[in-house]
Amino acid sequence: METDQRNGAHVEVLIMIASTEKCMHCGACVGSCPKNAIFLNEIVLEFNENCNKCGRCVRICPAGALKMEAKK
Repeated sequence: METDQRNGAHVEVLIMIASTEKCMHCGACVGSCPKNAIFLNEIVLEFNENCNKCGRCVRICPAGALKMEAKK
């Protein structure tokens, strides 16, 4: 668990995980992102710093290729 530099509180940091085996490259996640933080390239999905971990992409993915996990 990491410490928030603003107030010293311990916060859980989430990271996005995309399965290259499950991803069908349909683009549903890209279109669902309100922050335009997901990019679909030929091999993997990429998330930029605009991602706010809202989970829309995880919920909309028809293949179940996306998940959020706590950073270890």
